[in-house]
Amino acid sequence: MLPSWDRRRPEAMILQRPPRDTRLDLLRGWLQLQIFVSHAHGSLIGAWLITAAWGFSDSSEQFVYLSGFALGSVFTLKAHRGGWRAGLLDLVPRIRRLWATHMIVVCGMAAMVIAVNLSVPLPGEARRLGWGWLLEAPWFALPGAATLLWQPNEMGILPVFLWSMLLLPGFLWLVGRIGAWALLPSLALYGAVQAWGWHLPGLGGTEVEFNPLAWQLLFILGAWFGRRALFRGRAIGVNRWLLGGAGLVLLAGVLGRLAEQRGIYDISALAAKQDLAPARVLHSLALAYAVVCAFRVREVALRGALSRALAAAGRQSLHVFCVGLFLSYGLAVLFRLHGWSPWLEALAVAGCCALLGFAALSEGTPGLTRALKDSQK
Repeated sequence: MLPSWDRRRPEAMILQRPPRDTRLDLLRGWLQLQIFVSHAHGSLIGAWLITAAWGFSDSSEQFVYLSGFALGSVFTLKAHRGGWRAGLLDLVPRIRRLWATHMIVVCGMAAMVIAVNLSVPLPGEARRLGWGWLLEAPWFALPGAATLLWQPNEMGILPVFLWSMLLLPGFLWLVGRIGAWALLPSLALYGAVQAWGWHLPGLGGTEVEFNPLAWQLLFILGAWFGRRALFRGRAIGVNRWLLGGAGLVLLAGVLGRLAEQRGIYDISALAAKQDLAPARVLHSLALAYAVVCAFRVREVALRGALSRALAAAGRQSLHVFCVGLFLSYGLAVLFRLHGWSPWLEALAVAGCCALLGFAALSEGTPGLTRALKDSQK
């Protein structure tokens, strides 16, 4: 029997959908551009003009946190309006569509990598990027991809969202009954990863790129704050002591990267990504808090074509991400073939413009807009 949502609290009867937060749209759009250039290996923009170049964390943490924030708010609203079953009826199709998107991306990227492997003078390209299992045993590789445990290069981010989304209903059910204590299981699981190296097994000679046993923490924290924002109008208030602490964490990230660049100190352990090192958690949360404090107005006026395109990229973030994966791999191949040159850096900028144009066009074309909205419902 499904647990019933607690309706005894008065706020459950007056809960309203908040206005869309334009700040989040702009932030997601900016993060998408960072992800694109960071995947275009060899680009100076991707090496120096992204968050990861000047701190312990990168865009991945922000996206996982923001996804939890949005879905935590949506599930809570649905459940309070229509009961627990309504929340599940909204979440389960989202999981199914995201899984289907992951499989489409895997198949599309496989075709692209194999085409490069056959036509470009880069011997062993497919195997170098983890696609060897598909070449040798596709009847095992594709089911392996369906389990989310076979993850060739760059195929690990969508699975961590899927694993985390599976935890959301149980977590929010606990929050409704024991409040902040519901965070303890997530914290304990994260602690077990750091203490004993718990992880999921990768298939086909690959590793699980983002260990979901660790990365779920950011998603769950996002869901917690998303729920708070729904009830209280904001996730967290501005506190000068918290802001000062966040500033110190961000400063430590900059100093750490500078020390690494000069060969003074190796911060690879502090910034370990697969198991989400504690420094990455602190840095990503500090960055999120600093942004919230710097931009306090939810509905930011969108003046100019660039800001409108960035916001569109944020609203269409999943599709922009998927298109960006293919563009960035093509650009990375060119960097490997020709080395760095100004014209390739210009192509990276052109790729950013293409992604913004795709997002803006998708919202300006009625048929495409409906199709993209239907896929995100």
